[in-house]
Amino acid sequence: MSVLIFIDTSEGHVKKASLEAMTYGTKVAEQLGTTAEGVVLGTTNEDLAALGKYGVKKIHHVNNPSLDHLDAQVYTKAIGEIATKTGAKVIVFSNNVDGKAIAPRLSARLKAGLVSGAVALPDTSKGFTVKKNVFSGKAFANVSLTTDVKIISLNPNAYQTVAGEGTAEVVTTDAAVDAPKVKVTAVNKVSGEVPLTEAEIVVSAGRGLKGPENWGIVEDLAKALHAATACSRPVADAHWRPHNEHVGQTGTAIAPTLYIAIGISGAIQHLAGVNRSKVIVVINKDPEAPFFKAADYGIVGDAFEVVPKMTEAVKKIKG
Repeated sequence: MSVLIFIDTSEGHVKKASLEAMTYGTKVAEQLGTTAEGVVLGTTNEDLAALGKYGVKKIHHVNNPSLDHLDAQVYTKAIGEIATKTGAKVIVFSNNVDGKAIAPRLSARLKAGLVSGAVALPDTSKGFTVKKNVFSGKAFANVSLTTDVKIISLNPNAYQTVAGEGTAEVVTTDAAVDAPKVKVTAVNKVSGEVPLTEAEIVVSAGRGLKGPENWGIVEDLAKALHAATACSRPVADAHWRPHNEHVGQTGTAIAPTLYIAIGISGAIQHLAGVNRSKVIVVINKDPEAPFFKAADYGIVGDAFEVVPKMTEAVKKIKG
C-alpha cells in the first residue's frame, strides 16, 4: 500500500503544481501510515532524486520519448500499470489540464472513486472524506470515497509547497506504452514571465482601461510585483489582449494568493474563474461595481491615478 503521485512535466521540467501535489500526497501518506511515491512519464532534465525533498521516497520513471507530449489514453494505461504494480491505494494528481484529462480515465480503468478539485487534506478519522469546491467555487462539498483505490486531484494553489531534506530512489520502469494517437506538429509558446495558472500574484484589467494603448500601467505594476497579467473576456474579445490572458468561467480559472482587478465590473462569469483567489483587491471608479462585494480590499478611484501610485509604492518598498 502506498500513495502514488503523478509528477507532471513540461519540456522536461517539473511543473509547480506537481510540487504542491507531492507535498500534499506526502501528508496523505503520513495520515495513512504509508509512504509516498511518484511517477514521471517521458524524458526529463530534472534531478529526480532531488524531488525527495518534497517527501516522496521513490520515483518510478518511464523514460520513453513517446511520452514527452500528453496523450491521455496512453498516460492512463502507463500510470494504471504502475499503480497496480506498486499496490497504490491513493493516487494524487494536480487538477490542471493534464490531471483533468487523465484522472477520470484512470478512475474508470481502476474502478476507483475520484474527487476532483480537492482543497484540503482528507479526513481519515471516520473513513476517507475529501473537501472540494463546487458551484464554481461558491461552496464546498465533503465527498466520501469508499472504493479500494481512491483518486484525488488537487486544485492548483490550494496547498502550500513545503520543501525539506532527503532524496528519492529513482527506479526506471518499463511500463507498457502504446503508440500515441496524438501527434504534436507544432508548439506555440505563450510569452510572459510568469505562467498564469502557476502565478502567486495576478494583475488583471478590464474595459475600464479604455484601450490596449493604456495597458502599460498594468504591465508596470505586474513587473514590480513579479506577477502575471490577465484580463476580462470583453478585453480579449476586443483583441486588446491575447485570449490566453482571459480569466473567468469561460477562460482560465485561477487561484492565486493575490488577485488585483483593475477596471473590471465583476460579472458573475468573471468571478467564477477568480473567486478561489486568497485575497482580491478591486480598483474601480464606480463605487457600485459588483466586484466590490467579493473584494477583500477595494479602492474607489481612477485607475490611471491609482495604479501608477501603487507601482511606485511597490518599487519603493522593494528598494
